[in-house]
Amino acid sequence: MSSSPPLTAPLDVRPQPDRPPILRVESPRDAASWAAEHREALRAQVTEHGALLVRGLGLRDAAGAGAVFTALTGGLMTEKEAFAPRDTHGPGVYSSTTWPANQPMCMHHELSYALDVPGLMLFACLTAPGEGGATAVADAEDVLRALPTEVTERFEHEGWLLTRAYNEEIGASLTESFGTDDRAAIEEYCRAHAIDFTWQPDGSLHTRQRRSAVVRHPLTGRRCWFNQIAFLNEWTLAPEVREYLVDVYGEDALPFNTRFGDGTPIGEDIVRLLNTTYEEHTRREPWQDGDLMLVDNIRTAHSREPFTGERQVLVGMAEPRRLPDNRPTPEASRR
Repeated sequence: MSSSPPLTAPLDVRPQPDRPPILRVESPRDAASWAAEHREALRAQVTEHGALLVRGLGLRDAAGAGAVFTALTGGLMTEKEAFAPRDTHGPGVYSSTTWPANQPMCMHHELSYALDVPGLMLFACLTAPGEGGATAVADAEDVLRALPTEVTERFEHEGWLLTRAYNEEIGASLTESFGTDDRAAIEEYCRAHAIDFTWQPDGSLHTRQRRSAVVRHPLTGRRCWFNQIAFLNEWTLAPEVREYLVDVYGEDALPFNTRFGDGTPIGEDIVRLLNTTYEEHTRREPWQDGDLMLVDNIRTAHSREPFTGERQVLVGMAEPRRLPDNRPTPEASRR
């Protein structure tokens, strides 16, 4: 059992406007035992602030990170509907999403296009990058309040649409996304999770799923801007990447794209507005080796900034939530 003193959260955690709250601890002999001992206090901080960076745990390998993740949760989720490949480092412990180091992953809420979404994200930095690479955060309540009403009202009324075209070259494969390549099993999953699907003549799969852009937090009841509208939209891609994908696959068969809930394309100006608003509310802190970050996935968006050097950040997802308002319907939108 760790000999670390009990947490006195208001004194130990010091929020700052431009950084996530940071808790500094003296390296405990057993990080997992320390995490289990202080689990409730840590979760209370995440509930209060939306995110918490714990510095000083000295996490050095996947086994140690996985043990801490497990100590802090009731069990880790198995990822389904991944949009890009990950390496697995143990049950529910994954590498960061494969994404070019020189390109940002803009703000998003993990798996916000799924029906069962993680309520809690866990990140462990085993190796900090040379420069950049922060997992930045933004408060979804603040972002919603800051966005123009004429933008949010349409998305709140009709939701947003995610379109995917699975192939073997870009993004996650069928097996990586659904855990199987069996057509019957994939179709069963899609029907159970409100995903429209079409098999193409070449055997590839195209899917469409409509989700809410604004949801109420299951604990606080507060409205949150909760989606991946900007992150998975074609206009967030680097121009040369977008041009290549459109040239190869066509505008209607991009590996992933987002639209208004009625299927209308989202203009570049809207995507730019969303990303600019996120940036205005971004809090960031450079990773250090051994850091742990906990993020309330519904209240808080997160991103990954470009980086140089080696970067190894492991990810866990926990506390699955099936939000009652994350599947918009005409009946729901009239209420």
